[in-house]
Amino acid sequence: MTTVTTTGARPAQPAPSGDTLKGFFYALAAYLFWGILPLYLKLVAHLPTVEVLAHRVIWSVPIAFVLLVWLGRTSDIRRALASPRTMLQAAVAAAFVSINWGLYVWAISVDRVLETALGYYINPLLTVLIGAVMLGERMNRAQMVAIGFAVAAVAVLTWEAGGLPWVSLGLATTWGMYAFFKRTLPVGPAQGFFLEVLILLIPALVIVAWFQATGHGHLFERGGHEAVLFIGCGFVTAVPLIVYATGAKLLTLSTIGIMQYIAPTIVFLIAVFVFGEPFSSVKLFAFVLIWIGLAIYTWSFLTRSRAAG
Repeated sequence: MTTVTTTGARPAQPAPSGDTLKGFFYALAAYLFWGILPLYLKLVAHLPTVEVLAHRVIWSVPIAFVLLVWLGRTSDIRRALASPRTMLQAAVAAAFVSINWGLYVWAISVDRVLETALGYYINPLLTVLIGAVMLGERMNRAQMVAIGFAVAAVAVLTWEAGGLPWVSLGLATTWGMYAFFKRTLPVGPAQGFFLEVLILLIPALVIVAWFQATGHGHLFERGGHEAVLFIGCGFVTAVPLIVYATGAKLLTLSTIGIMQYIAPTIVFLIAVFVFGEPFSSVKLFAFVLIWIGLAIYTWSFLTRSRAAG
């Protein structure tokens, strides 16, 4: 899944002329897509996570390339491929996003979807913290209070489970670091995504070849049914991200900042009401703490955005 962050994430750039209806529907489509993504990943939950991840990368490459050609955004790809510095930056981003994807696929396959929703709720607050620690950005009082609520929520869940909610923290951390390193790429977000999956293509092909050579591969099983699911993994990875990148350029940062909660909210509802994952009163309390923190963070963010505008 892909979410926007307001610190360190290159995609979230305000459009100079304000919001457009076209941009809103592009972004909405992407967030809705990300929200229902667990429903698709449940279809491949019976397959090894590493194999699913490898196919997710492999089939993202041609789909992303076709979309970039269709949108006319291939002009800086050649320059990026010729720059060792750019490719190194893309490789670091690719490493973090691959860990994030793998953890997400695994968590859904073992019925821990609720934890993934929490992770992406925590992400905006963690990104603010990363910006403060790694970029020296100053946090205002509201942001510190919001992060305090997130820490309290993690403490509550740790107390209930007898250990850290490492799935949630892992997803939030890897995505936050991905956003941090992705912001250094001298190309647009959609082009950057193509570079990342292109870099991951060779190890992904090696993994699939190993699975097939050792007789553990699932590509040709069930009359090609698994192959269709694998190709679909590339579609559900590449399409929403590039659609989002297109829409984000036509929206203000304030609008994107509010819309980023759509996806984890849908994931949360699917986890509880579709997958029937256990949702105790303690977990509810932890989520309420997160929601309060996000409300404070969003209020502070919108206030500063209006003042700057």
